Amino acid sequence: MLWAAGLPALAAEASDTRPPAPPAALQRAAASSEAALAAALLPAVALPVALPGDDGVPVADDGPLDPAALAVAARHDPVALGPLSIGTPDAGLLLNPAPFPEGPFWTVRDSRESWATDETIDFIVDAIEAVEARYPGSPRVVVGDLSDATGGRLGRHRSHQAGRDADIGFYYRRGEVSSFLVARPKDLDLPRTWALARALVTETDVERIFLDRSLISVLYAQAVAEGEDRGWLDDIFGRTSEKGIIQHVRRHKDHMHVRFFNRRAQEYGRIAYPTLVETGSAPPPVVKHRVRPGETLGLLAKRYGTSVSAIRAANGLRSTRLRAGRSYTIPIRRTPPDEGPVLVPLRRLPPEMAVQAVARAHGGTTEDQATASGQR
Repeated sequence: MLWAAGLPALAAEASDTRPPAPPAALQRAAASSEAALAAALLPAVALPVALPGDDGVPVADDGPLDPAALAVAARHDPVALGPLSIGTPDAGLLLNPAPFPEGPFWTVRDSRESWATDETIDFIVDAIEAVEARYPGSPRVVVGDLSDATGGRLGRHRSHQAGRDADIGFYYRRGEVSSFLVARPKDLDLPRTWALARALVTETDVERIFLDRSLISVLYAQAVAEGEDRGWLDDIFGRTSEKGIIQHVRRHKDHMHVRFFNRRAQEYGRIAYPTLVETGSAPPPVVKHRVRPGETLGLLAKRYGTSVSAIRAANGLRSTRLRAGRSYTIPIRRTPPDEGPVLVPLRRLPPEMAVQAVARAHGGTTEDQATASGQR
């Protein structure tokens, strides 16, 4: 089940069906009491995490989740929840977005399309600062499209809807640039560009990095030349399976498209979403439908209980024409069932960093853990 944004008409219809409000004084008192309760409880809400066990297998540590506190905040003060990433990148919703900040080591290409969750922003900043730490005096890198301030579809993109996607430029041998430039392998500053990709993999909760295969091959060669572990490289570049982090996508010769997991924004969004829909603070969810020959917008609207205009808005359609075989986003009115906590996989670290991470997780030193694992 997926979600979409930008449907104020449907949200308004939902709000019109609510029962009459209680007297104003009583309503304010109740809201104040519940808002205070939410403020007191929210800091105690823990997020599901995965920690490496003695044998390197993830151990779940879900903590004392309190969905009731999130529901109270969602009903009376949704902004207090912070940025929420709801649904999937290609049919999702970003609520309470944060703007990508200005900084000394990057250039924001278009502030109107540079909204995201706090986690996504922090991840990008951390990765760029890691490049600067390794190569002081690096030229500023370009940060491109993230998400729209209102969530939902962002211009020409099919994804970038939930605040977890970001287009990030490369480092070039020519120095600083002000926008994305199509890069041939010989145009790249390979040490810095690999340092950026490496930091995204090792220091953030990255899900995917999409690049053109011509650039993937030279980054792999650069990593090998720098002495990186070949087994780890084959894993993250997908040479041993189809589940590599760095993957080929056409038309990605001028930037890398990075997608992150968000522990907080996704989990808070999952829990709070039904209440946000109920109160009209968020639009209803959507489904994906692959069009068959002969199907029209009118038929789809009738089948899913929505409107032609809502389908067109969700897909950025300028006409009523549909293309057979293509999948379209269809807004619906019912809230989907809860599919359970969002679990972020362990970071796929090179061997030396993995040993250090396990040692920290168990309160020991790197030397102690290496000895215990037979590496010394």
